[in-house]
Amino acid sequence: MFNTNEHSMETYNQVTFNKIKIDSVDIFYREAGKEKPETILFLHGFPSSSFMFRNIMNDLAKEFHVIAPDYPGFGHSSILPVTEFNYTFEHIALIMERFIDALGLSDLNLYMQDYGGPIGFRIASKRPELIKSLLIQNANAYPDGIGPSVKKNGALIDAADWDGLSAAINYMISFEGIRQEYYSGAEQMDQISPDAFAMDSYFMERPGVKEIQHALFKNYGTNFPKYPEWHEYLRKHQPDALIIWGGNDQIFITPGAFAYKKDLPKAEIHILNGGHFALEEHHLQIADLILGFFNKRN
Repeated sequence: MFNTNEHSMETYNQVTFNKIKIDSVDIFYREAGKEKPETILFLHGFPSSSFMFRNIMNDLAKEFHVIAPDYPGFGHSSILPVTEFNYTFEHIALIMERFIDALGLSDLNLYMQDYGGPIGFRIASKRPELIKSLLIQNANAYPDGIGPSVKKNGALIDAADWDGLSAAINYMISFEGIRQEYYSGAEQMDQISPDAFAMDSYFMERPGVKEIQHALFKNYGTNFPKYPEWHEYLRKHQPDALIIWGGNDQIFITPGAFAYKKDLPKAEIHILNGGHFALEEHHLQIADLILGFFNKRN
């Protein structure tokens, strides 16, 4: 049984920082608890990196093998120019699939947040044998979950207002835009570490990174036609699922959490009083929910 007593959860600092070459890309990843039988693979969102999982990895490493990579163009992984690397969700998912194979990972408990959703669902629907359970945190896979900020950008694309779209993206990848997204919907702003958005902003300001983000924003629309394929995967394979949602998120709204019940009627759902980056203020609560989920499953 896994320990669900939060008072006994101690910081477990045996996290290692590693790189592995996948195709032409050096992929950076954080890892701890390699000797544990259950593996949780964390797939991060925009505009972050594996740094967003620093707290929950410490919370869980005493009980689990935890591993979190940075995508190409993010965090400490290689930053190849957009002229040399195809920055699409399909290609990044392929790199992450090859990362999984290179490390010999299997029976994965896949934790997906934001961009981690379209990347993780591509892998899961293609290689269902790799997946043991899904841990979904503000990672959308249904039209029900598309929030006002996503709809606003979609309207700019529909109107072919490329200048307006570029301006919107430039704000979202600015320091103030990143900062605002961390604070938006937070229950306790004093629990949001400024290190988080400062780190994201630091990574964003490196040469070539903003061009990468523009490319991915423009490619985001390729995810919506994949929804039916992902729903079919869920219906057919019925993976155990824990869905945790920052209920004040305006990027992916709460109906997107409950929409998973359409295809996963046994999914466990928890709505937290937080925003898109609920891990910043609720990582201990989320760790407890994960421990409880595994205890029920086992």
